[in-house]
Amino acid sequence: MDTISRENNSYLPVAGIIVGVLALVLSGVALAKVSSAKKEISAVSTQVEPLSAKVDEVEGLARNATAAADRASGVANKLAGETNAAFSEVAQQLGNIRGEITKVQEARVAPKAANGKTAAGPVVAGPDEYIIKSGDTFAKIARAQGATLADIQAVNPGVDASKLKVGQKIKLPAKK
Repeated sequence: MDTISRENNSYLPVAGIIVGVLALVLSGVALAKVSSAKKEISAVSTQVEPLSAKVDEVEGLARNATAAADRASGVANKLAGETNAAFSEVAQQLGNIRGEITKVQEARVAPKAANGKTAAGPVVAGPDEYIIKSGDTFAKIARAQGATLADIQAVNPGVDASKLKVGQKIKLPAKK
């Protein structure tokens, strides 16, 4: 007997045809989707290419900026070194000047004679000053100057009246 006969009512061949038709429909849908995806990828690709060029440009600018920053940092370091050297030089010069000023002040305060002793010159009284002589006391000086003892003591607060020395200068009160 034949395998395919009229009496055999099998739906198997019909089911195979239906599955084949479904496969053809699904493959057509898939083909349409793939084509649509290719179009979208192509559109995105045309948008990405200019962005890629921009990224390359930005990277170049960043490299240039980094190089410029490195050069500026080098210049700043060089200037800092030169500034420190200049300040050191100024400090040294100020120290030398200070030393010379100190020497001048010392020479001015204590002039020395040729033999190494302090030169003794006459003490000169200025206006409103008095030079102590042997035997002077505040009371004698006040009487001689027409002032009171309290006035003499008031204008000479740091002077001890009991330890007056010959040649010492004291101040006199202003005359009324």
